[in-house]
Amino acid sequence: MRTYHCFWLLFWAGQPHQTFLTPLSQRTSGFPEKGKVLVLSGNSRQDLHRSKRSWMWNQFFLLEEYTGTDYQYVGKLHSDQDKGDGSLKYILSGDGAGDLFIINENTGDIQATKRLDREEKPVYILRAQAVNRRTGRPVEPESEFIIKIHDINDNEPMFTKDVYNASIPEMSDVGTFVVQVTATDADDPTYGNSAKVVYSILQGQPYFSVESETGIIKTALLNMDRENREQYQVVIQAKDMGGQMGGLSGTTTVNITLTDVNDNPPRFPQSTYQFRVPESTPPGSPVGRIKANDADVDENAEIEYSITEGDGYDMFGITTDKDTQEGIISVKKALDFESKSLYILKVEATNIHVDPRFLYLGPFKDSATVRIHVEDVDEPPVFSRPAYIMEVKEDVLIDTVIGTVTAQDPDAAKNPVK
Repeated sequence: MRTYHCFWLLFWAGQPHQTFLTPLSQRTSGFPEKGKVLVLSGNSRQDLHRSKRSWMWNQFFLLEEYTGTDYQYVGKLHSDQDKGDGSLKYILSGDGAGDLFIINENTGDIQATKRLDREEKPVYILRAQAVNRRTGRPVEPESEFIIKIHDINDNEPMFTKDVYNASIPEMSDVGTFVVQVTATDADDPTYGNSAKVVYSILQGQPYFSVESETGIIKTALLNMDRENREQYQVVIQAKDMGGQMGGLSGTTTVNITLTDVNDNPPRFPQSTYQFRVPESTPPGSPVGRIKANDADVDENAEIEYSITEGDGYDMFGITTDKDTQEGIISVKKALDFESKSLYILKVEATNIHVDPRFLYLGPFKDSATVRIHVEDVDEPPVFSRPAYIMEVKEDVLIDTVIGTVTAQDPDAAKNPVK
């Protein structure tokens, strides 16, 4: 007649936060209330060497970061051959056996001795067995089971960067992508909402917004002008538990710079400029400088100057100083005060790099009037002829008049010539 034996392992399988806090020394026999019995199919001792059985349910849960003063109760081993006379001994082996997990060899009670952190190790694989204390021979087959550490929300979301830096062109449309921030949560994403992160903006409204699920930051205000404000500091929060009350959170800072676009035309600060130049000034010499102001920077502020009309169009020229963006007016031909003492020019300043998107803001050029006064210079008298030919007899008397030369002062004053 074949005899069947049963090996029982009782684990607490209620809510993860419920544990038994009775000291190990007080646990002797019996099963915890509301526990579930895990049955190992038994064999007679004669069949032990031929087949190995497994637990019908072999995954168990234990709450991480247990804060109780006693050891955390895991479960109980029990064999139907245990008569309570101390003839059997229960043995536990595998991950953490004897250190993290201990077993009362007389009662089969298993307990965790330390606080367990799921983020350090989420699963422990152990083996349980009952042996005859006198002979050391197993009375039940060794069986493997898993203790899975149940997650609690003990890790706040962490951003991949403490500070993000981003830039976008000024005057961007609403909804323009700026940058994506990312936060990770070390808690278990498969259990509850402990690792479900939701993003929100704490600082930076109404200029920017963030998508709650992706962390993508976008522009939220139209016509943000770099000339009014160039730098923005945005603070983004990542909160777990799906953003619900009680969730843990972390923050990051995003520094956003508006880059320049050509949205400002050049403008002369005054409508008329006055210069004076001596009539003796040689061609190629500078007369003066004018400058149109442009609120943009770099290539968007580059200007080209030209003389578009005026009675001095052929007498003067203008070039651009690339370093200062000034227009340099210079003499092209020789000047003569007596011929013309005043020239009036119309000078135009035009942006070189025009952005068609902003043409609606007006023409990207401006004009000003330049009045150039030619100053008189005291010039030497000018003879009426370049050369004179006179004849004289060889015996002419001293002080005899032999001819006349004439010279005039070319200046407007007509000073007497001596």
